[in-house]
Amino acid sequence: MKETILKINDYSIKLGNFSLKRINLQVIEGEIFALLGKTGSGKTILLESIAGFYHRFSGDIYLKDQSIISIPLEKRQIGYVYQDFGLFNHMTVYENIIYGLKINGKSRDEQQLKGHEMAQMLSIEHRLNQYPLTLSGGERQRTALARALIMKPRLLLMDEPFSSLDPATKEIMYQQIEKIHTLFNCTIIFVTHDFNEAKRMADRIGIMMDGELRGIRNSENLFVPNGDQKIDRFLFGERNTNERINITS
Repeated sequence: MKETILKINDYSIKLGNFSLKRINLQVIEGEIFALLGKTGSGKTILLESIAGFYHRFSGDIYLKDQSIISIPLEKRQIGYVYQDFGLFNHMTVYENIIYGLKINGKSRDEQQLKGHEMAQMLSIEHRLNQYPLTLSGGERQRTALARALIMKPRLLLMDEPFSSLDPATKEIMYQQIEKIHTLFNCTIIFVTHDFNEAKRMADRIGIMMDGELRGIRNSENLFVPNGDQKIDRFLFGERNTNERINITS
């Protein structure tokens, strides 16, 4: 039986006029978990909280039974891929990929070996000397993934990782993430507003609404009404909720 890698207990935080309210969640080691919700529902704030970006909150977030903020940043083994990829535009693809190794004092030989391995794995070895602004969206995405994965994270966090990609590139990236999940055996949590994307990629899906984790569903049951009218309206739309419930009852 797999262990719990992430545990969130009664976590609340207020940022300006927005609040996350009493979030409780357990994520199992090795699963892919999606945070699904509309813009402004609190998905990204929760993802940033899991990464340990905030220090003033109530409740707690545990990574393997240790409070996240008590773990030094360099020892958290968390990879984070930003919605806009967060690449350093003044650095080459290679320099972006090896950045974590460099600031952690790894040798140039190790930087070169692992940098080229990651680039080859993600099919961007031919772009190593280019700069991010010269790349396609999919290539920037793979560069950001390579930079995160080179540090061998046990938890990979991705904020709307596919939102800026065209449909064909999205499908390629879906397959790439599945490959990464298998090869690295890492737990993945990603944010999305796309119902079908959540169902396609995740084992379980947490539904965020107005700063609350309203419900958690297995992906195969995402579109099965369960009596929570607020979630059903979110998933099916106001006009189709009653009809969808009657059909499946």
